[in-house]
Amino acid sequence: MPLATDPGPVTTAPPMVREASPSRGSDLPGEPVAQSGTDVLNAALLESRQRWRELVVLTADIAFETDAQGRFVFITPDCPIGWSANLLIGQPAALLLADAAGLPGFDPFRPTERTRGRRAWLRRPDGSPVCLTFSAAPILDDQGRITGARGIGQDITEQDMHEAQLAATLRRSQVVEHILGCMHKEVQAARMMKAALGALVTAMGAEGCVVIDLLGDGVQASFLHQVGVPSAAVIHTAMSLIEASPTELGDTMANDGRWVLVCPAQSSGTQTAALALWGSLGGRPWDADDRMLATSVNSIIRVILQHEAMQRDITEQARTDPLTGLLNRRAFLDEMGRRIERLGREGQPGTILFVDLDSFKALNDQCGHDVGDEALCLVADLLRDTVRPSDLVARLGGDEFALWLDGADDLTAAERAEHLTITAPRMLRELAGGHDIRLGMSIGIATRWPAQREGLDEILQRADQAMYQAKRAGRGQWRAWRAEAPDAAP
Repeated sequence: MPLATDPGPVTTAPPMVREASPSRGSDLPGEPVAQSGTDVLNAALLESRQRWRELVVLTADIAFETDAQGRFVFITPDCPIGWSANLLIGQPAALLLADAAGLPGFDPFRPTERTRGRRAWLRRPDGSPVCLTFSAAPILDDQGRITGARGIGQDITEQDMHEAQLAATLRRSQVVEHILGCMHKEVQAARMMKAALGALVTAMGAEGCVVIDLLGDGVQASFLHQVGVPSAAVIHTAMSLIEASPTELGDTMANDGRWVLVCPAQSSGTQTAALALWGSLGGRPWDADDRMLATSVNSIIRVILQHEAMQRDITEQARTDPLTGLLNRRAFLDEMGRRIERLGREGQPGTILFVDLDSFKALNDQCGHDVGDEALCLVADLLRDTVRPSDLVARLGGDEFALWLDGADDLTAAERAEHLTITAPRMLRELAGGHDIRLGMSIGIATRWPAQREGLDEILQRADQAMYQAKRAGRGQWRAWRAEAPDAAP
């Protein structure tokens, strides 16, 4: 190792040959003179140092020695990490340290003990960072005081970046694998989404995230799924990012100091939703690894959204009549049972209208099933328009329909039935063409009062009996099966 007084890089010197005075027995012309022991030692030292220097240059990107004040007294090769070795001599070694944003870190130029394989970030002359792994040791005087340091370093920037990329890839893979594992355990799309969003929030150190529905005008935010409650500033920022670039990933800071990241979530090629994440107050900005992780998980979220849409379609198909789009018999009875329980707790009545089309079989036989289907669809539209959106409308099968009116008594239901018996024949008359078919409705009404505490079957039976009373009375009419109403509800 060169001394602390070396002026700079070691240079090579030829072995010294001193001409000695002719001695006895050695006076032949041209004979080499003998070297002294000191000359031989000096030559050996110079050759050894040169070999050491060449070895260091071959194995290290920087070798250095500093004094007690941390200044370079020796550095090699001639251009370590792009710097001029001659210009660095006498300069503080700390000039090479990269800015660590004020955080404490390892200083390879001022070690307090022997160390090997420690990483440190330096900077090149252009300011770009470079990562090196150092082996260094302090120089001690006779009393054990540190008077400088020596060490060597190897540039591992590419290796470090490669390892960071591998670590990021592994992290993404682990998160995705965890999400897929959670999804495998779930059947319902909502539970799958909860697992995916929860894992994403944890992996990214986010405060929360939401899946925003964009089926509307894209201005009013409606959440399909969420983890955490976003602030108004976060939602405003997310919607602004979506509006500015609805098909690309974007991020920025909200007015409340939270960083927001937005990813588009397409379903079946149509923009329907977007994933928005937000960090904690005063947290760090999203980096490239965060964006790649969010993009990876967002692909899974798209699949879950499509799965959720299919589940909704399947559920809807299982609950609705395929021709008219009304509730089918099973869905109507299930929902009616729940309504009865709720109305009973609230002390409110409920009324069912049992509707049967008059002369529908004749219409099918004489005009064809296409005309019959058209009649059923027209009736479905009429029934929808007659009641409130909160009431139930169903096709029970064939030409039988039913209405359930929440909180309505038999008088209110009679008004609806009267409207239907007058409007339906006029609306359906044109479908019969020139055939003598008297189309209309026969309607039976039954009201359930809270004090009666009767079940679903009993109500349906009373409404059915009232409908047949209307049929026997000449059709195109309505009848109400009235039980004696209690004086007061409990």
